[in-house]
Parts: sequence; C-alpha cells; structure tokens
Amino acid sequence: MFDVCLLGTGGMMPLPNRWLTACFMRYSGTSLLIDCGEGTQITMRLQGWSFKAIDYILFTHYHGDHISGLPGLLLTIGNSGRTEPVTLIGPRNLRRVVEGLLLIAPDLPFPIQYLELNGDTPVLELKDLVVTPFRADHGMPCFGYSVEIRRKPRFLPEKAKALGIPLPFWKELQKGNTVEHEGAIYEPSMVLGEARRGLKVCYCTDSRPRDSIVNGVKAADLFICEGMYGEEEKQTKAKEYRHMTFQEAATMAKQANVKELWLTHFSPSLITPYQYLDEARRIFPNTKVGKDRMTRVLKFADEENAGVTE
Repeated sequence: MFDVCLLGTGGMMPLPNRWLTACFMRYSGTSLLIDCGEGTQITMRLQGWSFKAIDYILFTHYHGDHISGLPGLLLTIGNSGRTEPVTLIGPRNLRRVVEGLLLIAPDLPFPIQYLELNGDTPVLELKDLVVTPFRADHGMPCFGYSVEIRRKPRFLPEKAKALGIPLPFWKELQKGNTVEHEGAIYEPSMVLGEARRGLKVCYCTDSRPRDSIVNGVKAADLFICEGMYGEEEKQTKAKEYRHMTFQEAATMAKQANVKELWLTHFSPSLITPYQYLDEARRIFPNTKVGKDRMTRVLKFADEENAGVTE
C-alpha cells in the first residue's frame, strides 16, 4: 500500500486550523516528505506517523513557508533515535540554505546528504520509489515532483518449466536479468507476463500553469496542486505572484488526464476554500479541497480500492 498524507495545506502563514505546506508519502518501509513549512512536526505528530522513518526530504523551493519547519523537524528526528543518513533534495543552493538553518539545529546524531537539482532533472531511484522532478514557474528555481511505484511484470513459473529453465535461475530472471547456461541464453521476456500498472502521485505548488507540469503529472493517480486563490477575480494577482487559481489547477488536471485532484497551499485570505470548489469541478469533476492530514491509501489496480480519510 502507498500512503499519502497532506500534512499542511497553508501558504504564506500558518492559521489556527491550517499548517503550512507539507506532504508525507510512505511505501514498503521508505518514507519521504515534500516541503516542510512551519508547524510540520506538529501536524505530523497529530497524524501519528514516525519521525524516525523519514529517509528523504524534498523541497519545491526555498521560500520560508516551504522550509521554515526544517530545523525543528531535524531535531525531532534526532531525538527519535535515528542515526541513519537523511537525504535532502531540492533546487540549487540547497546546501547553502540548509546549512544556514542548521545554525539553530547543530550536532544532529545522523549525517545529512545533499542532492541539488541543477540543469537537467534526473530520475531519482529512492529505494522503492521513483521520483521525477519537473520544472515549475515561480520566478525562482522551483520544482514539482512525480513519485511512482513501478511494478515489474509477473513471473510465470509455468513458462519457465515449459522451457526447461533450471530452478536456480528463476530468481535472476524474475529480477529482469539475462541468464546464460550451457550455451543457452534465457531472457526475462521469456518468463515474464505483461507489464503491470504501478502507482503515481504528483505534487506541485507555487507555480503558474505550464506544459512541463502537465507532462510531469500525466495520468497520475493523484495530483496534489496548489490552488492559492479560489476567486476568479484574483487571476491578475495569481499571475503577478506566480501562483494558480482553482480553475487553473483543474484545467491542468484535465489536460493531464489524472484520476484525482487535491487542491492545497491556500492563501491566508481564503478562509473557506470549499465555497469555490464547484467552479473547479465544472472543469475537472474529481477535484477535492485538501485539508490538514487528509490521507489517501492507494492500492494497485488488481487490489481492492481504498478511500480517503478526512
């Protein structure tokens, strides 16, 4: 199961019932956090998920509402007993920004590893999660992230038996490796079934609409996207400050043919985002307004469907 929790949904400043932006994902023992706004460790504590388990922290960009919660979170991770490295990933100047913040969080009991995204955006294999950054448009280096679980085709033992492939080689073929034995060459395609659909969750905040986002989130099972403003009349303000409206996020979701859209990163002035939900749903019907600790448990297509916990 692939767990996704929208820990915080606020932009710019925290509110009494809305912490700043952060999203937690975990699968098969691997945990990652995208963004770490002020109050992230509080809402995570309320959710009850493990601080010690965080392996990776990704940043979309370095405005304060996306990274100001990092020093406290790292101290809490240290107090949880973690000694294994934590890897931080983000746009250029990552180390310079984080080392400045670490002046108030010194002597951590675990090493920090840095991976800066410069130029071409690589595909990152983070244990069982495949992360693909894509560029956003916020007037400064800024990325969204596609997080995928890619499934290997099912191994078909009946085919291996019919071909007379010795049992000791089955495991290597199942891994996708070619095996040569006594002059015979066995290819994985000889004993593997059709490709199986995996899972894809995408996260993007602080951007104007752009093709790189649509391409990056294409066919996602869940697209979490900022809706800074619900009011159509704030279109001019959205353009000026490089943000999006509900309607623009919904349009991208429709263009990318995603299954579900969660809106997040709301302006502090947007006290009741639900009142603008219908406008987004007219464009993309499966749109939901995110709220703190909204959780989705995603399962593969051949497993029983799971719902949303609110």
